[in-house]
Amino acid sequence: MSGDGQPTADSLSLDTDGSGLRVTIVSGLWHTRISDGLLGGARRVLDASGAEVSLVQVPGSFELPVAAKAALENGADAVVALGVIVRGETPHFDYVAAAATDGLTRVALDTGKPVGFGVLTVDDEQQGLDRAGLPDSKEDVGARAAGAALAMAHVLRGLRG
Repeated sequence: MSGDGQPTADSLSLDTDGSGLRVTIVSGLWHTRISDGLLGGARRVLDASGAEVSLVQVPGSFELPVAAKAALENGADAVVALGVIVRGETPHFDYVAAAATDGLTRVALDTGKPVGFGVLTVDDEQQGLDRAGLPDSKEDVGARAAGAALAMAHVLRGLRG
């Protein structure tokens, strides 16, 4: 499983307290059952953290970077980007996955603010369901992305003094 070996907040002393933070979830609308699971996991973590949370939904994963950038430029302290890209029979998957990944990385670097990466790039629907944070899922990528965004917001605040 891809989540094997992941760090825990306790092992790294990461701060996932969202008090005083404005966090925007930017979520794609493709593969609704999976994306709803990702959104549920992110919301659980952010709501428990005490962060002020807003939601922006976009057509798909390709559109995540531009919405994430707009949210960060308009006052969000962090973004949690959620999307689902399932491999098909054409190279479309490769282009969309690369554009979403590269675009979100660029947004984080250009704005200097954290982007929690919760974009699933999977070979089939079952792999997405296994990572969606649903009752039968093996992983909760939405929750993990939200936790990473909160932790990085604190890391960056500490580095900036």
